[in-house]
Amino acid sequence: MLQAITFVVLLIGGTALISWPLGRYMAWAMDPGEGGRGAANALTRLFQSICGPVTHASQDWKRYMVSLLIFNVVMFVLCFSILALQQYLPLNPDGKKVIEGSLIFNTSASFTTNTNLQHYSGEVSLSYLSQLAALMWLQFVSAATGIAALAALARGLGGRPLGNFFLDVQRASFLVLLPIALMVAALLVIGGLPMTFQGSVVATTLEGVQQTIARGPVAAFVAIKQLGTNGGGFFGPNSTHPLENASFWTNALEMSAIIIIPMASVWMFGRIVGRIRHAAVVFAVMMALLLVKTAGAVYFEAAPTEAFAGLPIEQNVGNLEGKEMRFGPTGGPLWSVLTTSTSNGSVGAMHDSLNPLTGLMPMIGMWLNATFGGVGVGMINMFLYIIVGVFIAGMMIGRTPEYLGWRIEAREVKYAMLALLAHGFFILVGTAVFAATPWGRDTLNNIGPHGFSEILYEFTSASANNGSGFEGLGDNTAPWNIATGLVMLFARFIPIILPLAIVGSLSAKRRSAESGGTLSVEDGTFAGMLVATILVVGALTFFPAATLGPIAEHFVYINQ
Repeated sequence: MLQAITFVVLLIGGTALISWPLGRYMAWAMDPGEGGRGAANALTRLFQSICGPVTHASQDWKRYMVSLLIFNVVMFVLCFSILALQQYLPLNPDGKKVIEGSLIFNTSASFTTNTNLQHYSGEVSLSYLSQLAALMWLQFVSAATGIAALAALARGLGGRPLGNFFLDVQRASFLVLLPIALMVAALLVIGGLPMTFQGSVVATTLEGVQQTIARGPVAAFVAIKQLGTNGGGFFGPNSTHPLENASFWTNALEMSAIIIIPMASVWMFGRIVGRIRHAAVVFAVMMALLLVKTAGAVYFEAAPTEAFAGLPIEQNVGNLEGKEMRFGPTGGPLWSVLTTSTSNGSVGAMHDSLNPLTGLMPMIGMWLNATFGGVGVGMINMFLYIIVGVFIAGMMIGRTPEYLGWRIEAREVKYAMLALLAHGFFILVGTAVFAATPWGRDTLNNIGPHGFSEILYEFTSASANNGSGFEGLGDNTAPWNIATGLVMLFARFIPIILPLAIVGSLSAKRRSAESGGTLSVEDGTFAGMLVATILVVGALTFFPAATLGPIAEHFVYINQ
């Protein structure tokens, strides 16, 4: 247990330390200032010269939103076209055929929305061109969309123009994501991941049996899938595959890559707004929630199991079913928490094999959807909780609520609650429909609470733009593909559009100076209020569903 605690502390603590300078760099890259000198402004002028007049005009929140939506529609159409025509396109050495229409829709929606939910096995279904030109490209630009939206939000809260979306998405892609991905990909190649455009290799085993081993440009794909909180996998088994996760060191690197940019996004927000102490409080709240979920997952998964019931307690290593044995019983539950505290859908263990309450921890991460979250959008989701929390605190002390000098009134609270409730609506309504109809029931491999958990997890993952799966679920059907595809699209853009609308509404008001009666957003009182808001909203929305799924399964399990 001491070894497990040490590994968790070093991994999460070390990544948190690195996020501080990375946040400073991201603020430099995304918000260099107008008309100044220096490398960042020189690169800004280069981007403007490449893309022309469309990048010169400063945009209000409506124009910024429209630009963001148009860009994402183009991404969706390009991805759909490549997947639909892959059998005619180059870089297809293994002769991959066309995939089914609803699966093309689901995959295009998934990667456009930074979800990367996969109802297919990558090495089985897709060509190298589809993996790189469609999916890996979207892993960059969909992640860049989230960083751009956060930078615009922060500028607006700082009392400045929001900027230009087309300029911001270039900054995020070429100055933030690409350089970091190149460094991580190089380390992964050194660690043993393949990087080749050659086709599958046929090997002869020691028993004399021929085996076809898929390979490809794996290191590049894995680097951005983790850094962009994209998830998914080049191979069907994802990061449990030895060619996608070769050793202890690549495992640690990939887990660190999952959370590094979401952590740094909080510091970037604080620097752009000009309130770094406020960012520190938000970071502390996120970190506390992350550590609680991590401790819960590791503890519940280390519970003694019937398979080892006859062994002394010190030899009962807990539940190892569905785990990557190379990394012990801690690696799987830790990965499951990190990947669902962000919107990263990669997996380091079969979530369907987790103990019931261990499986609840990833669900909680996606239900709250603000423990660092996806790149950029995690902090945007936390902003929604901040608006609600500040409003409640203001009402409690009988003072007009204010946040960073902006008066929070009914319109802003309605927008924030609508975004938060939409998340729960997509999860719970989708789960109810599929649990009550053959669309869901006929695709289950398990009955009872565990089967319900599989359906609940799938819609939770889609709505949180996460992409991981509980598995044990035959989800590559037209109803599942269409339903989760639509959920991913709505759940991606509603929580981006409404916060931008909040900033637009605030910007139309006169900003007031903070006084002694203003609720401080830089102390422990605010942190406690924020935690309470997150937990109350999450509990009221999702506790009934949790009791029908993992909690019920836990009590069935312990009473057997």
